[in-house]
Amino acid sequence: MADAPAPPPSPPSAPPAPDPQVQRYLEHLRVEKRLAARSLTLYRLDLEKLARFAAGLSLPLLQLTDAHIRRFVAQMHSAGRSGRGIALILSGWRGFFIWAGRQGLIGRNPVLGIRAPKSPKPLPKALGVDQAMRLADFDGAAGAATEADIWLQIRDAAMAELLYGSGLRAGELAGLDAVPNADTERQGRGWVDLQAGEVHVLGKGSKRRSVPMGRAASAALRAWLALRAKPFGAAGAARLDAALFVGRRGARLTTLSIWRRLRQRSQRAGLPSPVHPHMLRHSFASHLLQSSGDLRAVQELLGHASITSTQVYTRLDFQHLARVYDATHPRAHKMPSPDQGPAPTRPAHAAEKRPSPSGPGSRSTGPAKLPDAVGKP
Repeated sequence: MADAPAPPPSPPSAPPAPDPQVQRYLEHLRVEKRLAARSLTLYRLDLEKLARFAAGLSLPLLQLTDAHIRRFVAQMHSAGRSGRGIALILSGWRGFFIWAGRQGLIGRNPVLGIRAPKSPKPLPKALGVDQAMRLADFDGAAGAATEADIWLQIRDAAMAELLYGSGLRAGELAGLDAVPNADTERQGRGWVDLQAGEVHVLGKGSKRRSVPMGRAASAALRAWLALRAKPFGAAGAARLDAALFVGRRGARLTTLSIWRRLRQRSQRAGLPSPVHPHMLRHSFASHLLQSSGDLRAVQELLGHASITSTQVYTRLDFQHLARVYDATHPRAHKMPSPDQGPAPTRPAHAAEKRPSPSGPGSRSTGPAKLPDAVGKP
């Protein structure tokens, strides 16, 4: 007798329906708090994780207790989630339950008092001055085989100069318009003022700031603007996106495209490790701080709301100072034991004062001053 046919596989279980209170909270963040689309996406994903956890316990989201939250935090930590990542997730959850309490939906915030596991704070990865200058000065157009390749290399050179010379985030760079229009400010975009030598951007928290632009960045941008519309012809130029940096089809570059192009440029320039946009922002801040020592000015240029966010660069600068001390100060070396003979004589050049590195927007070798450190014309 033939075997009976196997039963058809059961359909995959449908994902849980979105929690209506989460939807109300996200709408509150979008309309009243006016958070950026990226921030809203991150909040939604973190709250969906919590909703799935609650569904696994057969509990409504608003009936979770602090014991449940602690258990979920322990699960995330054991799965390899960093303490910093867990802290960001807890911050989003805490905001949701604070809102729910104000709406009278809960009597107690279960996330209140929950702390993420401690983890060491990594120092921001910054390039050395020589490496940053090599990346900015790299002439990719010289080896380009076609006009299309030259167009891409000129564009990428302008992006690298702006990222390093003005300390922009990748999202801020992507949001720049070539010429400001009626939609620029309304839609939260920025623009470049070549005549004034300034970049106007919309940063985190929908805060606008103006950053000086170096001479090298101004020259690179003028070269790019002269070629920007060329591949699209007269008719195509009229339909060209208002974005300062566009792709082959004339549309605004995404942050992912900027990351990929900068990585490719750093590899072609011969840098030992791939470079991403935020590494150039860290380099901008670190090199300015080394040259000027003005932490408040660096805070303003970066657009940090709190000086605490900027102070991480003092730790980075101290590492540089420690290396100089170890290499040059006679007391930095351990005294040899009697059977090892006298201590080696320090080279004469070690006593020479090390010149301060140049600022990001400057091509000079002398010490930089703000705002001249970024080479404002």
